[in-house]
Amino acid sequence: MSLFDFYLPPLTLSMIIFAIGLALLLDTFFGEPKRFHPLIGFGKITAKLETFVRQLKLPLKFLGFLAWLLAVLPVVIVITVLLNQLALLSQSLFVFVSSCLLYLTIGGASLRQHAMAIYQPLAQGDLKQARAKVAMMVSRDTAQMQTQAITSATIESVLENGNDAVFAAIFWFILFGAPGAIAFRLVNTLDAMWGYKTERYVNFGYTAAKLDDVFGYIPARLTGLTYALQGQFSLAMTCWREQAKHCISPNGGVAMSAGAGALNCKIGGPVIYHGQLKHKIVMGCGDLADHNVIPQACQLVNRGAWLWLAVLVLVYGLASIADGLT
Repeated sequence: MSLFDFYLPPLTLSMIIFAIGLALLLDTFFGEPKRFHPLIGFGKITAKLETFVRQLKLPLKFLGFLAWLLAVLPVVIVITVLLNQLALLSQSLFVFVSSCLLYLTIGGASLRQHAMAIYQPLAQGDLKQARAKVAMMVSRDTAQMQTQAITSATIESVLENGNDAVFAAIFWFILFGAPGAIAFRLVNTLDAMWGYKTERYVNFGYTAAKLDDVFGYIPARLTGLTYALQGQFSLAMTCWREQAKHCISPNGGVAMSAGAGALNCKIGGPVIYHGQLKHKIVMGCGDLADHNVIPQACQLVNRGAWLWLAVLVLVYGLASIADGLT
């Protein structure tokens, strides 16, 4: 029985394994949809919602909370109702559609593609092209970035977004099915749109930023452990313990410090966000990361996703053995 029986028909663990495995295969072979991606459409609609809500003469924190509710709840409710109706017709189709919805919420292949598009010009010494590509992946100012800064920004983004775009979505799918994964991705998308501490969003984006921290808290720690298990485990755990608490992001700091420790490299340092110099702490250990670490960081995410699936398969096998002995 699944953990979300209270609002969707029961799914066995084997069905959850099938759904996650199919979603990972779809992401591996097809990547993100090239056209009409639901999250892009959601972002455009939400931008219009923000414009409408801001016209109300109410405190910005309340308006941000209201906009968050209006953006997230209707989508999750509609998806849940439709899946319920689908389950009444065919449980097999319900599981298949749930898997497809999970596929739309994860972005492992896209993350790798963006990272490798930066790695290639760095490997060829093409700094101009590398700056252009990294600008598509991070929100910091990239015009004056040098090789080390570009490399660090790319690795940081891979490690942090490995949690947001892969592991957290799978985590919430395991708990609450496709509606859970969708809810997380909507929350994460709103944080990416509104969760800045700029004059425009410091109050309006308060709810989006805080709830993203809440939704990502447990997955980020599982992500950090996943990274550590694939590399220098003791170094990763030491970096996590000593460095994550000094990061601005309570979740991103865990993923980045543990990942950098697992890779035995250093990332972070001063960056420019929205014209302002920010001194991010140096995370990890060993030497400063060079461009060759970028594909290694991608592998932490890719292998980690399949490791999660392997753990679920192991749990299923042990449970089957236990049932056979009773």
